[in-house]
Formats: sequence, structure tokens, C-alpha cells
Amino acid sequence: MSDRVETFRYEGEKSGRLDKFLVTCLPEFSRARLQGLIEDGFVLIDSVAAKKSGQGLDVGAQVEVRIPPPVPSGLIPEDIPLNIVFENEEILVVNKAAGMVVHPAAGHDSGTLVHAVLGYDPDMEGIGGEERPGVVHRLDKETSGLILLAKNERVHRWLQDQFRLRLVEKTYIALVDGKPPTPTGRVEAAIARDPSHRKKMAIVRADKGREAVSEYKTLESFPEHTLLEFHPLTGRTHQIRLHCAFLGCSIVGDAVYGKRNFTLDISRHFLHAAKLSIMLPNESKPRLFEAELPDELKTVLVEVRARQA
Repeated sequence: MSDRVETFRYEGEKSGRLDKFLVTCLPEFSRARLQGLIEDGFVLIDSVAAKKSGQGLDVGAQVEVRIPPPVPSGLIPEDIPLNIVFENEEILVVNKAAGMVVHPAAGHDSGTLVHAVLGYDPDMEGIGGEERPGVVHRLDKETSGLILLAKNERVHRWLQDQFRLRLVEKTYIALVDGKPPTPTGRVEAAIARDPSHRKKMAIVRADKGREAVSEYKTLESFPEHTLLEFHPLTGRTHQIRLHCAFLGCSIVGDAVYGKRNFTLDISRHFLHAAKLSIMLPNESKPRLFEAELPDELKTVLVEVRARQA
């Protein structure tokens, strides 16, 4: 695959900043990515390599940008079946099974969603980053449900902005032990890395962590459990699991933040990303994607309802 070359003519105010100009010319790339191209010598001003990102531009200057193809990630595509909910030329929406890690990490160098996606569509390699091709957001390993991936840099940037600006509506289904203080509510509890356990997160004081906000409502009540619908307004790591524990009703089967002895016969935590509403590029209204509860969670609900009968 050859380099892509784009040429632009600067017609703005005198001494305009190079990186700001390129952001307007190539909106599919972040400023950090464009600054990297400048630093690596891929940007010329009037046929001379740009010296720095903040270099000034004179009116009429010709700017040439050479964009190399995505760097091979070194990841080996794997033939792993994917439950595809939706696909077009720009995005892929997958219903991820519980137990699958989204991208490679320590202890998970194969069998991830990324490996499966590259096996399905090798052209997605390098989109959005070498180790996470196409990935826009994540789900915990044991959380099932909807995850969205981008097929090109422009759409990856667009989708990232939708999440960053909180324009994406996400709906999760959780079965919890006990019940929350109120049938519906809003949780505002900041989250940060647990200082005592590197792999865990924790609820902390607002000035010690990142803002985390969730809204919930009760779908069904049982003597010892409650089925909740959660709408996270922010996207912090382990947010819903931590907010449930904060409410005093941890998620059934959550071995990290919940009860050590599971109250039901379950091999994973009962959390499922059921709906995702997002505006796609060049469309006039949001798209709604849905994924029904997987069979193993339906079976748990049958057991809970049977206890109540």
C-alpha cells in the first residue's frame, strides 16, 4: 500500500499555525497524529520539510502532507466467529460474548475481539492505533453485549468525538443482590485506580478521581435480587459495577466488587450492554442497535423468577 499525498494552499491570516491549519484540512486525523507526521518529516512547506508543529504559514504557502499507510500491528488475525449485529462500509457493531477480552493486554495475547476482527477484515489493521484496530470503546471481559468498531480513520475520529461529547446513549442490564435505596436514581461518584490493588478501581472523593455519573431504574424486583437498567453518562472503567456496589447492591456474580459467595448459579457477572444509540457520519438521526440477553443470563433470570413463584 503506497503513501497517500495531500496538497493544500494556505489562504488564511499571515503566520497561521501549521498544525491548526492541517486539522481543518484533514479532520479525520487528531491534532496529535498530525503533529506526529510533522515531527517525522512527512509535511513539507513550499517543498521544504516543516521544522515544528507551531511553525507559521505565509499566505499562499503550499503544504504537502505525506500520509504513510497504517503501521502493521504484528497481531495475528484469528478465525474466531463474530456475532455481527450491523455492518456497513464504515462501522462494525458486534455483540461480544462474555469471556472475550476486547484487545491484547498482559496475559491476553490471543483470542481477543481485535484478533477476531482482523481475521474477519484484515483491512482494519492499524485503524485508530496499532494494538487496538478500530476500537472506539471497551467492555469488561465478562460483560457481554454491544461494541462498536470503526473501519477507517475518519470514522474512528468521528465516533470518538461522539463518545467524548457524551452524545452516545448506552443501556446496560444488571441483576444485583438486594436492591438500591430507591427504585430509580442517579449516582455521582468519582472513580480512580485503587491504590492498594493495581487491577481494581475504586470510588474516591471528587477531587481525587474522574467524574463518573450513572442513572438507573428498576425493571423487576425479587425478594433477594433486583433487575436494573443502567445508563452510564460517563465511560469510566468498571463504572456500573462500582456504582452498584456503592449503592449497596453489587452485581450478581461480580467476583471483584461483589459478594465472594455467589447467591445464584452463575459463572460471570450479570451485566449486559443491551442497547447503543449513536449518530453515524452523514446520517440525520441516531441509529439504535440492540442485543438481547445471552442464554446464560436468561437462565439465571428463570431461576430467580421461579424462586418468587
